[in-house]
Amino acid sequence: MIDIFNSFYKDKRILVTGHTGFKGSWLSIWLHELGAEIIGIAKEPLTNRDNYVLSKIGNKISADIRADIRDGEKMKQIFVKYQPDIVFHLAAQPLVRLSYDIPVETYETNVMGTINIMEAIRATDSVKVGVMVTTDKCYENKEQCDGYKEDDPFGGYDPYSSSKGACEIAISSWRRSFFNPAQYDKHGKSIASVRAGNVIGGGDWALDRIIPDCIKALEEGTPIDIRSPKAVRPWEHVLEPLSGYMLLAQKMWNAPTEYCEGWNFGPETDSVATVWEVATEIIKNYGRGELRDSSNLGALHEASLLMLDINKVKTRLGWTPRMDMNQCIKLVVDWYKNYMHEDVYELCVKEINTFLK
Repeated sequence: MIDIFNSFYKDKRILVTGHTGFKGSWLSIWLHELGAEIIGIAKEPLTNRDNYVLSKIGNKISADIRADIRDGEKMKQIFVKYQPDIVFHLAAQPLVRLSYDIPVETYETNVMGTINIMEAIRATDSVKVGVMVTTDKCYENKEQCDGYKEDDPFGGYDPYSSSKGACEIAISSWRRSFFNPAQYDKHGKSIASVRAGNVIGGGDWALDRIIPDCIKALEEGTPIDIRSPKAVRPWEHVLEPLSGYMLLAQKMWNAPTEYCEGWNFGPETDSVATVWEVATEIIKNYGRGELRDSSNLGALHEASLLMLDINKVKTRLGWTPRMDMNQCIKLVVDWYKNYMHEDVYELCVKEINTFLK
């Protein structure tokens, strides 16, 4: 495994919430390859084809724990038992359309769950760095052509987006109230929030996401129904933001009072594209398939335009995206074309190395 972090993660004790999820499983594989000791906290994976299940990463990490982040006392007990150095908080209810069906649970998980993790960090002396993962949808979306900057207002039309805006407000409050950089000598902790664009990659089977929808239709030999063909999103491979989160955590460890704030990890503007364009590229790489416009004027509201400004991470962290949209989709489709007959853990490691090269 290529190590762009210069052995920083070797033997570090890293707690990952949501490690059974799409992004969490990829992060756990990467950290495991770098020699980290991983404690995973999550609910059961959604399907038996999830990247977590097929890669068997749960068998390789130090602790594979089933727990709900809404249980604050349980979180504190786990933190005290395992004494992590760094926390990556990814556990969430991550779906816009599902949030219309379960708005209260969405808020309980995303807002109170995040607060519970921050309280567990506060109660555990060993934790030095906390990277709290929210979303690009945390911003009050005015459907503007300019990308959102880190200091733009938070908000959200749907329960999911607004819950993530509320998360950001809570993280900011806890940072000022309990993890203030000016009092670092007293608490010894550095807390940041990170926001990524539309993240795609192998092993994602979630409902109402463009890649899983495309792959399911391709495997079944049916047309791909495109619900919002003209919706514009900042598409990026899952490894792009994860590389940013890991770089940020390293910098926070080394200079704890300089980086404890919010950060956008999105693609370059040439990777901002419509859903239809992305699906067309998937078909091209897969080698077959057809698209069908199934847009419905009476459908639930979803933002049609969303972009991120990434100048801050470029200038202050030295992070830039490694792949354009075509390279990204090629890597995504490669996973789905090979997962049935290859060792999925090794397939993921191979894709991480391809990404790093």
